[in-house]
Amino acid sequence: MSSPQSGILPEGSQHALFITLKAAEGSESLLAIRDLCPMFEVMTDKVAALDESAKLISVLGFGDKIWGRLFPTAKPKQLKSFEERQTESRRAPSTPGDILLHIRSERPDLNFILARQVVQMLAKNVSLVEEIMGFRYLDSRDLTGFVDGTENPEGAERTEVALVGEEDKTFSGGSYIQMQRYVHDLAGWDTLPVTEQEAKIGRTKADDIELSDDIKPLTAHISRVVINEDGEELEILRHSMPYGNSEEAGLLFIAYARTPAHFDRMLDRMIYSDEQGGYDHLLDYTRAVTGVSFFAPSAAFLQAV
Repeated sequence: MSSPQSGILPEGSQHALFITLKAAEGSESLLAIRDLCPMFEVMTDKVAALDESAKLISVLGFGDKIWGRLFPTAKPKQLKSFEERQTESRRAPSTPGDILLHIRSERPDLNFILARQVVQMLAKNVSLVEEIMGFRYLDSRDLTGFVDGTENPEGAERTEVALVGEEDKTFSGGSYIQMQRYVHDLAGWDTLPVTEQEAKIGRTKADDIELSDDIKPLTAHISRVVINEDGEELEILRHSMPYGNSEEAGLLFIAYARTPAHFDRMLDRMIYSDEQGGYDHLLDYTRAVTGVSFFAPSAAFLQAV
């Protein structure tokens, strides 16, 4: 298997930048983006060397619409645009995005330096869609107060879950990325008793213990996204982070996976009602405002461009 980009497998960082870009029309923009590809790892390593203890790492990903223009000879088998979903009052929108920069470390200034260098290199060939600065909140909690990422795979399993293997040999070592920005209704959430919050999440708030099946509602978030098929759990590798200011705050959800199918199943079960009318009741207190999909090719793929 080819080596993945540096920002995919390591454990979570203290700070992250999530930058979504749209490519300009014309061949000049394609040339500029292709020129970035073999330089991206070098640029990351150069900034990382300013403080090795900060552990700066990064990922460069591309969306379905730009992929064929950049790399017309081959395409990841399962790369597709983000699929919009809507029912009743629940919606997962699909929003624009050709390029993803996911930069993370223990120092936000280093993240900024690398992001600025990359965007300056691309210059007028791209436009900014969205830039979100994520941060670790307390002991890796979401702004709802619950620990986030508890279900993440560990150790060697992260490779198995996150990276494409021999099933798509040209793109082995790459990863499918799904990203959504959620805006939380924290004012409403904070009015709920802790026991009601726990019922909506499916875990205890203080010590992050999953509720037993006899008391965990089928509408709890955990009940909707933990899916077992043929004796195997459908897994993704999450690198989500809280973000916010005094007016708007929430979760920048981002997941890496060997296949986008696992995320699709999870989001369907969150949004759509089952035969009993159940859906993810956490969505009564948070809403997605963006939805984009990318593929992060292996480090070797980028270097060979």
